[in-house]
Amino acid sequence: MVSCRGPPRRRGPPRRITGVTRSIRPLPAVLLAVVLTACSGGVHGSPGGQGVRDPYFPRAGNGGYDVAHYGLTLAYDPGRHRLTGTAVITARATQDLSAFDLDFKGMTVDGVTVEGNGARWNRAGQELTVRPRSDLERGETFRTTVRYSGTPETLTDPDGSKEGWLRTADGALALGEPTGSMAWFPGNHHPSDKATYDIAVTVPQGLTAVSNGEPAGETTRNGRTTFSWHTGQPMASYVAMVAIGHFDLTRTALKNGLTAYVAVDRTQTEASRQVLAQLPDIMEWEEYNFGPYPFSSTGAVVGPEGSAGYALETQNRPVFPGAPETGTLVHELAHQWYGDSVTPASWRDMWLNEGFATYAEWLWREDHGGQTAQQTFDQLYRGDYYDDPEQSKAIWAYPPAKPSSAAHISDSPVYERGAMVLQKIRQTVGDDTFYDIIQGWAAARRHGNASTADFTAYVQKKAPHKDFGPIWRDWLYGDGRPEHP
Repeated sequence: MVSCRGPPRRRGPPRRITGVTRSIRPLPAVLLAVVLTACSGGVHGSPGGQGVRDPYFPRAGNGGYDVAHYGLTLAYDPGRHRLTGTAVITARATQDLSAFDLDFKGMTVDGVTVEGNGARWNRAGQELTVRPRSDLERGETFRTTVRYSGTPETLTDPDGSKEGWLRTADGALALGEPTGSMAWFPGNHHPSDKATYDIAVTVPQGLTAVSNGEPAGETTRNGRTTFSWHTGQPMASYVAMVAIGHFDLTRTALKNGLTAYVAVDRTQTEASRQVLAQLPDIMEWEEYNFGPYPFSSTGAVVGPEGSAGYALETQNRPVFPGAPETGTLVHELAHQWYGDSVTPASWRDMWLNEGFATYAEWLWREDHGGQTAQQTFDQLYRGDYYDDPEQSKAIWAYPPAKPSSAAHISDSPVYERGAMVLQKIRQTVGDDTFYDIIQGWAAARRHGNASTADFTAYVQKKAPHKDFGPIWRDWLYGDGRPEHP
């Protein structure tokens, strides 16, 4: 007979087994595990998975828990290019956990606690593995605090673009698509795990720090100013951002009661003025076409010229590397519905972001004296939309719903051919049903995640008597240029 004494320890070496004659050999490991389980009255936790098996970024995200909230306290010294941070991550265990991973690249981890108790941890590549003092039970809400510091990294995407912490002449831009956010805070960095955020950034007095959501306070002490921002609606980590620099920050009340917070680098004030003046009209037009705006504020951030190699649909206020064009502003604001509120379930579903935002540009031109969406579609199909023949051919390189690799999830088929899929749906159902579909889709999946299969099922449900088979087969999933436009 084997007896147990007291509650089992959840971490550390196995308990000594008492009540056994010393001359008996130690129990085999498998039998010992069974005995310990019987003694504890339950099943011990297991480690959460490393990565969520995204088809293009398999190490992104982590299994075993779901994040509810990030509390980020950051301090940045532009002169020394040094970032100090504390991340408080509130999450719920989705299984019994003995350990879990956070995505975090670079810098130095100075300490980790779980529920206020020191936790063991180790690092391997982008994985920060945390071992709590006691196992976490499925359904348990727990708080992890990570303190870190050092020089934040600029990461290079598979397509060669830069993300993460982008240093500027007087500050920085912190951007995240697809995985760059792990360069400036630890977390569950996959679009399928959305959370609310509080981000406080301390910078030298005279600089401004802008983030997502709404301002939640500003204090200055000992030559440094802390800017606090609160995001109350769920947000994927890849659209979280911080912009630090000499910004002019304005607040404008829109007709629908929303506030637009617009931050413009002082070198871009004049160049941006005319386009940014259109923001209220663009927002009104997009609400008319796409339905109620899904967030509690809007706006834009215009960084220094060339501060990034792309504009990005960061939540509440997109980031532009210099003064944007009207079409780009329309595109990035449309992402607030399609991409930020309705977020892809995986990076394979990227066309649900970019196809919709590109089509928004087509609709804007159609409604403002330019060519119709059908004319744009026809030009792309014929191959005379672009002057460069290679650029025209690139549209047919792969189907929008099946990018060829991680290096190509932001290529032309995802954007233009994705928009062509929407135009084919519009041709099939007519304008009334089409706008019911795109508005209803944004409402049905508001603040959630969705896959391509979710979208095609939704379209079929909204127009049950229409045959969408050829669209899905030839335009969405088919290789090459479809035979008929």
